[in-house]
Amino acid sequence: MNTQDAKRVLETALICAQQPLTLREMRSLFADAVGMDTLRSVLDELSRDWDGRGVELVAVASGWRFQSRPELREYLDRLHPEKPQRYSRAVMETLAIIAYRQPVTRGDIEDIRGVVVSTQIVKQLEDRGWIDVIGYREAPGRPALYATTRQFLDDLGLGSLEQLPLLEFGAASAQALAAVADLQAQLTVDAAGESPEAVVPNT
Repeated sequence: MNTQDAKRVLETALICAQQPLTLREMRSLFADAVGMDTLRSVLDELSRDWDGRGVELVAVASGWRFQSRPELREYLDRLHPEKPQRYSRAVMETLAIIAYRQPVTRGDIEDIRGVVVSTQIVKQLEDRGWIDVIGYREAPGRPALYATTRQFLDDLGLGSLEQLPLLEFGAASAQALAAVADLQAQLTVDAAGESPEAVVPNT
């Protein structure tokens, strides 16, 4: 199969996929006859083909996907004029602390915020798929350790935690709030639970 045919297959699969596709999944399209280096090269070429258009090909934590460009969001939002779901400052503070200090216990979060973290806040973040328990600290009571998920990165359009804006935490909770406004803007979702950038719909 030549490069153009491979690119056409990949483009079709990515546009029709409901979730990001991993490199392994994309290789299976060709019965593993296409090597990883060739696959990456075709993806790079496909990404350049869509440069300057309203949709872009991006790599996120779960794989590759097509999505609308962020600068076009205000226009796409007019298709769904209902008010987006917004999260409280306490929820976003908690999420920011977990994102930048993970893995953390609820006690760690409370030490930084200076207030008690309610069960409802943690549940809301877990229900949204942004945080999960990844283990337990070897300490009295074996408190749960929380970390962000791939879904969190996907919703931010990031491939890894290293792409989060740089931020240093001190003892004061005010420093933890530096990331809250940015996370709030990027993670605002509509009532249907769509991601901030609209993923290209199935055809």
